[in-house]
This record gives sequence, C-alpha cells and structure tokens, in this order.
Amino acid sequence: MPQDFVYFDLETQRSANDVGGWSNKADMGMSVGVTFSSARGKYTIYDESNVQDLIQELLAADLVVGFNHVSFDYGVLEGYTVLNLAEQTRNLDLMLDLEEQLEHRPKLEAVASASLGAGKTAVGTDAIKWWREGRILDIAEYCCFDVKVTKLVHEYGANHGFVKYTNRFKQEEDVPVIWKLPGS
Repeated sequence: MPQDFVYFDLETQRSANDVGGWSNKADMGMSVGVTFSSARGKYTIYDESNVQDLIQELLAADLVVGFNHVSFDYGVLEGYTVLNLAEQTRNLDLMLDLEEQLEHRPKLEAVASASLGAGKTAVGTDAIKWWREGRILDIAEYCCFDVKVTKLVHEYGANHGFVKYTNRFKQEEDVPVIWKLPGS
C-alpha cells in the first residue's frame, strides 16, 4: 500500500472565549473535521458523531500534515480521547516548521496567498457562527477548502524547496523548507 499522508483540519463549536481561554481547547467541541488521504485520494468529512473514526484515521496515517494542528486541532480532539495524539502520530505541522525559521507564527492565508495566489475562503470565527446557525454544510465546505489549501501549500514547498510568505510589512519572502511528498 502506498504511503498515506493525511491532510487534516477541524472547526470548533465554541471559541476560546466561550470556554474560558486557550488552555481549555478540549472543551471547544469539534463541529466538523476533514481529512484528505493521499493513499485513498479522497476527502472524508467527520462530525462529532464519528470523531472516533477521525482519530483512528489520524493514528493510522504514515504522516499527518496540517497547519497548527499539533497544538490546536489535537487539543480540541483531546476532549474525545485519552490518547496524546501529538505523541502517537507522525506529524508535519507546516506552521510549526515555518515558525522555527520566521520566529513567529505565520497565518495559512499569508503563505497560501503568496505561494498559490489563492487564500482561505473564511476564518474560524465564521465557522463558529455557522455552527450556531446550523449551517453544517458551509462549515464542511470551508474546512475542505482549508485542507485543500494546506495540501497545495505542502506540495508547493515539497516541489520547490521553499514557500512564499507575505510578512506583516506586506513584503513577500521565500522561506526554505524540506518537505517530502508521499512515496519520495
């Protein structure tokens, strides 16, 4: 079976303010989680009722690729499992990798728009608002798009040896990366 790189993102039901701060991510609740499996070549959308299936997919992956997923998304998933997902999965957190070089946490939008010419379609607070309005399909579409953007940024970096990034002064920089694609 080919290597399975699982690209991953999730959205939450509640904000950090709703649960008493960022240290309570496990109380935020997952509204929608999305993966793209390189081995299966398809997206999978999870809701809270099948969050255990999502966790199993992440545990089985050869590599989980995300953007701030190790701290944030896994922190949210800790509300559903006793497992320490950061320790029990192999991960490439693109944000953490870029943070080491930039010495600050870049936003996916700043990397995607500079590298790909297209950025995100919304922000996480929109997804929380949509949750409250019962707009689950809008959350799923937004989350799928974020997974696709993460995958494309990873592929761009793996193919070029760098990603582009727009800094806070609106200047574009090249940031060298050593990322691999499945099978390489």
